[in-house]
Amino acid sequence: MRVLLSAFLLAATAFVADEPQAHNRVRFVFTSDAHYGLTRRTFRGRSDVSAHDVNTALVSDINTLSSDGPIDFVVEGGDVANRAEIEEHVQAPSISWAQFKTDYIDHLTLRTEAGSPTPVYVVPGNHDASNAIGFYKAMRPAVDKTPMVEIYNLMMAPAARTTATYNYATDRVLTSRDAGGVHFVFLTVWPDSIGRGWLARDLEHVPRSTPVVVFTHDQPDAQSKHFTNPNGAHDINAADRFENLLSDTFADGKTADVDDVAEQSAWEDFVRRHPNVTAYFHGNSNWNEFYVWSGPHHSVALHTFRVDSPMKGKFSEGDERRLSYHVVTIDTQTMTMAVRERLWNTASWGDTTSADLRPRDVRLTQN
Repeated sequence: MRVLLSAFLLAATAFVADEPQAHNRVRFVFTSDAHYGLTRRTFRGRSDVSAHDVNTALVSDINTLSSDGPIDFVVEGGDVANRAEIEEHVQAPSISWAQFKTDYIDHLTLRTEAGSPTPVYVVPGNHDASNAIGFYKAMRPAVDKTPMVEIYNLMMAPAARTTATYNYATDRVLTSRDAGGVHFVFLTVWPDSIGRGWLARDLEHVPRSTPVVVFTHDQPDAQSKHFTNPNGAHDINAADRFENLLSDTFADGKTADVDDVAEQSAWEDFVRRHPNVTAYFHGNSNWNEFYVWSGPHHSVALHTFRVDSPMKGKFSEGDERRLSYHVVTIDTQTMTMAVRERLWNTASWGDTTSADLRPRDVRLTQN
């Protein structure tokens, strides 16, 4: 995949908070992998329940969070629409997006501190991107750009792409917002060389003492198959099984079955050179996990948060009591971030952790 860097310079943007933070906390919700178009085998005593029904129930629980105060934003970590694979009888991505919009945007009743509707932010996942550029398995339709167009327009406003004008090679979600003294970053699929290049320029305008929180779809050790095919015509084909979703040509071998050490190392090096990048939220492989990513060379300590999926959770797919999302509260005075697992199908709470968001050099100075 060949990408014109200048196009990203024109398209990518940064934006500030929609309203000032009058309170001493930032509070947000993180969920991922809604996978509209799939069905759950069982849910609340029913069989073959659509993602639309399951996600409607999830959003209903998110709306109850208003009893504990305002929510500044909600983030969906990608894979809004499942790939429209014929063999899985998945619905058209355009229908999936319409259902997502109904559930997560139209029916969300949360409010911010100022009383405005809580905004919803979305980062694209690998299924959203594959729907837009094609896949090595048959899909119907073969290409449906609707979710990527809508995600792009939502996040990159005032951009106004259409399915006719949208180009995945140049129209990536690369954007940021500031709230409560924290810089929140939203990246397409994973921080590849294009994402890192944009982020480096974005951080030139951010004080090194300001914590940076990254939202993207893939885990820090991204899936090898998501990189650009290193073989032959570098295309998407069933023999090689690379998906060409990331700008970097895979450097660790000729097959997608080997680890992406070189690619991970580039992200590790970026985090080491930007110590205020202190937290990372992702979906893609879905279960609740709070961990520290150190990189293949163990030179960084990035607070990382993996979230469950309502449709494809590793554990919750077989046990709906474990369905969960994250409720996150940042104390803007101490820059301490508390992450709570919300077990939404039982209206209860699971694991909780906290993380110091202050950059490493700031911590050494202040402690």
